[in-house]
Parts: sequence; C-alpha cells; structure tokens
Amino acid sequence: MRIAVYGSRRQEAYLAHIESFFSALAAAGDEAVVHSKLYNYLLHFMPAALKAVTRVTDTPDFTADYAVSLGGDGSFLRTAAWVGDKEIPILGVNTGHLGYLSPLHVERLGDVPAMLRAGVFDVEGRSVVAVDCDAVTGWPYALNEVAVGKGDGASIIDIEAYIDGHLLADYRADGLLISTPTGSTAYNLSVGGPIVQPTAPVLVLAPIAAHSLSLRPLVVADSTRLRLEARGRSANYRVALDGRSYVVDMDSPIMLSTAPFKVYVLLPQGSDFATTLRTKLAWN
Repeated sequence: MRIAVYGSRRQEAYLAHIESFFSALAAAGDEAVVHSKLYNYLLHFMPAALKAVTRVTDTPDFTADYAVSLGGDGSFLRTAAWVGDKEIPILGVNTGHLGYLSPLHVERLGDVPAMLRAGVFDVEGRSVVAVDCDAVTGWPYALNEVAVGKGDGASIIDIEAYIDGHLLADYRADGLLISTPTGSTAYNLSVGGPIVQPTAPVLVLAPIAAHSLSLRPLVVADSTRLRLEARGRSANYRVALDGRSYVVDMDSPIMLSTAPFKVYVLLPQGSDFATTLRTKLAWN
C-alpha cells in the first residue's frame, strides 16, 4: 500500500501522533509519498520514523492508493489540488477547527494504516468546479468555491452572469460566489447561501453584499455552464479558487462548469450528513 501525505507545517502539538503514523507504515512495509514542504519540516523532528517515505515531491506526478491530509479543511483543499485529477481517495485527519472535510481526530492517526487496510471507511465522491480564465495559472479547479470580487480600490463590481448562454442577472455587489455542495458550509454559508447535501448534483450562486434585496442565492444543476463578465471602474478584478487568488483584466470573462472528475473523500463508516451538521453547527 502506498499513501500520499500532505499537511500543514504547524504540527508541533501532534508530532507524537505523526511519528506513530509513519512508524506504523514502515513496520507494515507500506510506502509513503510526502509533499516536500511537510517532509522537510518533519525531517528536523523524526528522521528515523520517515523510513517508509519513498518519494518526496510538491507536484502531482506520483501514484498512491490513498492520500492523507493533516490539518483542517484548508489543508484538505490543498491536498486535493496536490492529488489532482487522479481520483485518489483522501482521508482528512483533523488538527484544525470545524473540519467538515477532516472527520478523523488526530489521536487516531497511528491507527490509519491498519484502518485503510481493513477498509473501514466509506468513499464519497464530491464535484469540482472547473474554471476557464486566461489569468488562472496552475490548478484551474475548486473543490469549495470560486469567488469573483472587486479589484483593489474599487467600491463595487458589476458581474453579468449567463446560464447556458442566457443572461441570468447583473450582480451589482462586492462579489459573487459559485460554490459546490462541499463548499456550501464554507464561504457560501457566511454570505447567506444555503447548506447543500455534499453529494447533490448542484452549484450555488450567492452574491456577496448585493446592492439589491432581490438578488438572492440561487441553486442550479451542476450540468450548467456559467459565463461571468465583470464591469467596473477598476482596470481589473479578482477571482479566487479555494483561496488561490488571481488578478483578471476587466475585459476578460470567466467560464465555469463542473469538472470531468471528482474528489473522493474517505469518511468513517456510519457517518451521515445530518449528524455531521448537528455536531459541527451545534444544533439542538
């Protein structure tokens, strides 16, 4: 078994659990591919435990049976970008806060190799947004959301949104979010968008501080093709894919669609959406 490992470099409180994880891999004869930033960080603390590491890389040119993300949901998003379109199932191990995407507590990290071999996780496919924009370099996909916003110094932005070639609305606002179901509990939730079941085949459009009360969040089928055209006094505007920000010329449109692949999330068997929401959001 080969496991790809990505994680935050702020892991001082969890080094004993991480060392136990790598020691368990080595003892079982399993292999690890580790992102170079995490590997160089861990090398200072546990060089002897890294015997299972057979590959160190910051690019997605590797193969693995599973991937493990150490951190919170931000680390999981970066793990998904690192894994790319290979559809390797990813297990999120939570050393962060809410951890919608990272359900396993870090104290169980040492048991993860045995748990993966035993097949005690369910696999859930999550849709991804593909972004076609000249300014976007690198990984042109978002697992949570695409945020389109005003440029530096601008007080407002106008975004004309087209659905399958038909004009939907002119969003006069601070920006516009296009969220996946996975991202519905992230930025989308904070701007008043709906919570969506993670496997639902939809996308959510939610304005950010709209200047018209009639502009409300909208749910559309994930087969929809979106075109966004921005106007404003600034020479440019911004687009962010899961927090990776780019500056776009004002006359450059953005095309969005659902990617032809999914990100597969490993969840403990018996997990359910209702219990997760009730626990994470402290619903009574």
